[in-house]
Amino acid sequence: MIKELVIHANSKGVEIALLENKKLVEYHLDAYDKEGFAAGDIYLGRVKKINPGLNAAFVDIGHDKDAFIHYSDLSPYIRSVRKFSSEAFRAEQSHLLDKFEFEPTIQKDGLMTDALEKGDILIFQISKEAISTKGPRLTCELSIPGRYVVLVPFTNSIGISKKIDKQEERERLIDVMQKIKPRNFGFVVRTNAEGVGKEELQHDVENLLNKWKVMTENIKFNNPPKLLLKEMSKTFSIVRDLMNDSFSKIITDNQTLHGDLKAYIKEHAPEQSSILNKYEDTTPLFETFDISRQVKTAFGKTVTLKSGAYVILEHTEALHVIDVNSGPKVKKDIAQDTLAFNINVEAAQEIARQLRLRDIGGIIVIDFIDMKSAEYKHKLYEAMLDAMKPDKAKHVILPVSKFGLMEITRQRMKEQVVVDTREPLLHANSKYKVDQPLQIIDNIEMELNHLKTHKEKNFLLYVHPFIYAFMKKDTFSFRMKWYSKAGKIVRLIQDSSLHLGEYKLLTKGGEKV
Repeated sequence: MIKELVIHANSKGVEIALLENKKLVEYHLDAYDKEGFAAGDIYLGRVKKINPGLNAAFVDIGHDKDAFIHYSDLSPYIRSVRKFSSEAFRAEQSHLLDKFEFEPTIQKDGLMTDALEKGDILIFQISKEAISTKGPRLTCELSIPGRYVVLVPFTNSIGISKKIDKQEERERLIDVMQKIKPRNFGFVVRTNAEGVGKEELQHDVENLLNKWKVMTENIKFNNPPKLLLKEMSKTFSIVRDLMNDSFSKIITDNQTLHGDLKAYIKEHAPEQSSILNKYEDTTPLFETFDISRQVKTAFGKTVTLKSGAYVILEHTEALHVIDVNSGPKVKKDIAQDTLAFNINVEAAQEIARQLRLRDIGGIIVIDFIDMKSAEYKHKLYEAMLDAMKPDKAKHVILPVSKFGLMEITRQRMKEQVVVDTREPLLHANSKYKVDQPLQIIDNIEMELNHLKTHKEKNFLLYVHPFIYAFMKKDTFSFRMKWYSKAGKIVRLIQDSSLHLGEYKLLTKGGEKV
């Protein structure tokens, strides 16, 4: 499988697309103006209220809405976390835990009133970002991820990723980690660590301990709320989590990002330096990799399958509903149950991709096409399990019910990705105030006329694919007209990210005019 990470930076933020065999499977937008409080961030917070009825507490970490933590998210070592937080706040505790004495663990089914008190100052980590009217959800089971291992303080345990299934390799990694791990720090060995030597693992451990040191230093004499450790940007966290031998290319069109990624890869994975590329072409990066089109076709309410069948995705506050329909191209020469099964399997594969692509979480109910055969229902369940295997989010899938419904719960850590695929209406009151392609072309000609005295002679014109197709019918006459009137040579380029009435005119070197 060919895996490619395509990173495009614009004025709004950084768009990140993960392609598997040229097909879009993940899409992220790391907005510049996005509010903080991302999953993975670690804060020093103050307990504002204990709610015995919910067996939970509300915590001030600086967000508009108080953050929420349930008793089950406290960690068995909450008393040790509480003690360390207090001592570090008073500068009585070193970042190393070799001399730190653990407090007794708490019961799994205990009460919040026995674990925390109003006014307590503690280290908290965001496990889920604020969604809708709810504030962030917190945990005290702290973890700091690295490339090969995840640091877990206040424990001495070593865990190995379940995806490393060779017993010999699992035993080797446990042996290496026992030799290099400091006292009172636990570690979870990630899938990327398979086959990695002791030196690389030790380097990763040292990097994580340095982060823990910075975090501990930030606690001293700082009144909460206080950000202690910021999870790295989405771009770098994706590179960190996905980069392995199966990753074939990382490409970006931003010089600054390219430099930062180059430095990061050189430090953490020098053997992978060759996969990073700087995009130099004038054609938009997402256009070259067919990402803009895939985003627009994948994020609509209706998603059409190759067979002509389609799925409809509806979202409510409580759950997500997906309906599978056979479409008009139904083959008459196939038994109804077999036809339904084939369509359902195709739909299952697309639904698994959609859940990952849109980052849909919570309760998902899928209404597949009815099948009478119990065997087909079981095979469909197995097909969905296989389709969801690449999904890193925790999920549970139930077999098809008597009503032909399949229920899925998928881990929700942040707001789902929503992309508006609709084009703005082109009328007098619209944003671009155009009503036909010729008027757009008139606007372009007016701008070119204003550039008669511009020293640059060659320009790049980016337009919506519809306008591009219209102009391509008679491109030569348009270009000749512009050259005779304004003395400018214009190269026409289509860009699916633009709205119908929008265009960009740049110099040959890519500068705005």
